[in-house]
Amino acid sequence: MTAYQKMTPAQLAQEVQVLREQYEVYKNKGLKLDLSRGKPDGDQLDLAMPMFGILKDQQDFLDETGFDCRNYGVLEGIPEARRLMGEILELEPDEVIVGGSSSLNLMHDCVGIGFLHGFPGGKGGWRKEETVKFLCPSPGYDRHFAVTEHFGFELIAVPMQSDGPDMDVVEELVKDAAVKGIWCVPKYQNPMGITFSDEVVRRMANLSPAAGDFRIFWDNAYAVHDLEPGKGDKLLNLMAELKKAGKPDMALFFTSTSKISFAGAGIAAVGGSAANIAWLKKHFGLQMISGDKINQLRHARYFKNMDGILSHMEKQAALLRPKFDAVLDALERELAPTGVASWTRPRGGYFIPLDVMDGCAKRTVALCKEAGVVMTGAGATFPYGNDPKDRNIRIAPTFAQTKDVEMAASLLCLCVRLACGEKLLQEAQLTEKTGA
Repeated sequence: MTAYQKMTPAQLAQEVQVLREQYEVYKNKGLKLDLSRGKPDGDQLDLAMPMFGILKDQQDFLDETGFDCRNYGVLEGIPEARRLMGEILELEPDEVIVGGSSSLNLMHDCVGIGFLHGFPGGKGGWRKEETVKFLCPSPGYDRHFAVTEHFGFELIAVPMQSDGPDMDVVEELVKDAAVKGIWCVPKYQNPMGITFSDEVVRRMANLSPAAGDFRIFWDNAYAVHDLEPGKGDKLLNLMAELKKAGKPDMALFFTSTSKISFAGAGIAAVGGSAANIAWLKKHFGLQMISGDKINQLRHARYFKNMDGILSHMEKQAALLRPKFDAVLDALERELAPTGVASWTRPRGGYFIPLDVMDGCAKRTVALCKEAGVVMTGAGATFPYGNDPKDRNIRIAPTFAQTKDVEMAASLLCLCVRLACGEKLLQEAQLTEKTGA
C-alpha cells in the first residue's frame, strides 16, 4: 500500500471510493459495539467473586483489632485495608484513608475542600481568590478535567511528552500563585499509556509553586495494571522524593480497586502526609462517619497483601492481552502503511492512544458511531473537550469480547483511512483548482 501523502489525486479518489464502499458494508452489519470507556468486562469481574464467601458468621466481621465492622466508626478505614491500599500506593498505612468505592469521588471531595477551605500552607478557601487555575497534562483524563471545570477553575493544558508532562512548562506555570494544582496519572497514563520517568517524578517533587497550598493530584489508578506481569513499567515513589525534598505536603495520592475487583463496588483510598491526612479527616468527618468497612474487610481478607493483588492481576492481564493485541495488530496492519496515524504500544493500563492526521479525529469518531461503534468523543482528552489539532482518539478495548474488539478495530482503521483520505483528496483538489 502506498502512503496516502504520496498518492496522486487520481489514486486518492480511487482509494476513497473503495473505502466508502467498504464502509457501507460495515454500516449494514448493524453493529452495536462500545470502545468508549475503560470498563472491565464480566470475565474480569468474575475473578473476584469468591470474595463474597469470606464473611460468614459474626466473628468474621471483626477486624484485626477486634472492632465490629458492622458498626459505626473508624473514619480512616480499618487497619488491614489501610495497609493493603498503602502497599498499592507505596505509602505507610497511617498515610492512607480508605473511603468508599470511588477514587474519583475522593478527588472531587478534595477539590471541594480546597475550594471551600484551602489546604495547609495556604490562605484559606480558593473560592475567595479572583482566579483559580489547574494544570491539565494533555491528552489526559476527561473526568479529572471535568471536576475542576465544574468548580469554575481555569484549566491550563500542559503538553504530554513521551516521559510525562513537559516539566519546563509546569515549572514556569507554578510561579503563578493562582495555580493551585496539577492532575497526574503517573503510570500508564490515561489515555497515552506512558509512565512518568524518574526525572519527571523528581522534578515534580522539587517544584517550587508560588501557592503555598498547591497540590499534585497523583491518581495512580493503574499502579498494578501490567499487561505482562513482571515486565511492567516502574514508577518512582513520589512520596519518597517529596520527603527528600522536604515537601511531603505537596501531593495527594489516590487509587482504588475499581479495575482490580469490582468497578462499582471496590474500595478507594486517598493518601498523603500527616498534615494532609489530619486536614482531610477533619473535613471528611463532617460528611460521613466511616466508609463501608464490611467491603474493606472483604477486600483485605481476600487479597491479603500486595502478593495477593499481583497474583489476581496476572489473571486480569491474561484476559486483557488478547484485546490489546487485536487492536494493535489491526493498527499495524491497516494503518501503518498509510502514514496517516501513529500510536504507542502501552505496557499496561486500560487504553491505547491513537493520533490521526490533524483535523481528522472528529470525522473518524463520527464515522465509527454512524456504523455502530461508539468511541470516546474526539477532544475529550483535552480541557474543555477541545483538541486544538483534532487528532487524538482514545481506544478502550477492555469491555467488549475479543472477537468484537477485532471487528471494532477493523472498522476504526477503515474510518481513519476514510477520514484522512477525504481530507487529503479535498486538499489535492483545492490545489489543482487554485493552481497553488
